[in-house]
Amino acid sequence: MRLENKTALVPGASRPVGRAIARKLADEGANLVLPYFDWPESSEEMIDEFSRRKTPFLAKAVDLTNEEAIEDMVDDIKDGFGGLDYLVNNIERGGMPVVHGPYSLEHNRGQWDLEVNTTLKAKWLLFNNCLSLLKKSDSGAVLNISSVAAIVGRSGPAELLFNDGYSAANRGIANFTKTWAREAAPTIRVNELMLGLVRNRHGENTRGWASLAESAKTRILDHILLQRTGLPEEVAETVFFLLYQATYMTGAIIRMDGGYVLGGEKTSELPGGIL
Repeated sequence: MRLENKTALVPGASRPVGRAIARKLADEGANLVLPYFDWPESSEEMIDEFSRRKTPFLAKAVDLTNEEAIEDMVDDIKDGFGGLDYLVNNIERGGMPVVHGPYSLEHNRGQWDLEVNTTLKAKWLLFNNCLSLLKKSDSGAVLNISSVAAIVGRSGPAELLFNDGYSAANRGIANFTKTWAREAAPTIRVNELMLGLVRNRHGENTRGWASLAESAKTRILDHILLQRTGLPEEVAETVFFLLYQATYMTGAIIRMDGGYVLGGEKTSELPGGIL
């Protein structure tokens, strides 16, 4: 197993994409640190699954927007595993216009701050508090997970799935990726995986997707060059590649969106010319 005796911190593993990433890393032999905060039923399922798999793991309720809570978690990582090799910065909170409506509604008070603090601030806190541990690894790597909302915002066929705060926060992640790659070099690689619509994450099996009219779903799928949404397992395989195999890659932003950002622009046959 290629990650035996390595330790990976994977927030968001109570949800399907993070869970697929955690499974892949566990299959490769990694010890796992799995902080959770909400989604109590999913968190219980996560703990039960990795207990049954006999994967060495630490699961702990942690508010990742709170620096003191993160400091406590880092101490637990030191005590439990002695170090940290990989940080998968898979922490975010996105509201969907089709679900939440405008920010001005009473139930959305605090929604903007929740999206920005969880999607952007929590990533910064995790990196900065884990950096000293990562530097002690002989193969440390950080992977920021972001969204194509950073590029398209609340526009185009998927406009009802990306809130403004979430989109703006994702735009800022690229800045982190480039700065951290410089800061952590040469011992730690820092890259970014920018996701398009993935099943269980903006795609099928989400409240937002289920709330869309069938015509809206068709427009989105027609806009994606590969004509489908991605799978959590496909994301997990790419995460493993970027953490373990992409040993000469740092500061890179890899877009994994099935061609969504390129969609809508068609190529035509070359003309015969006039010569």
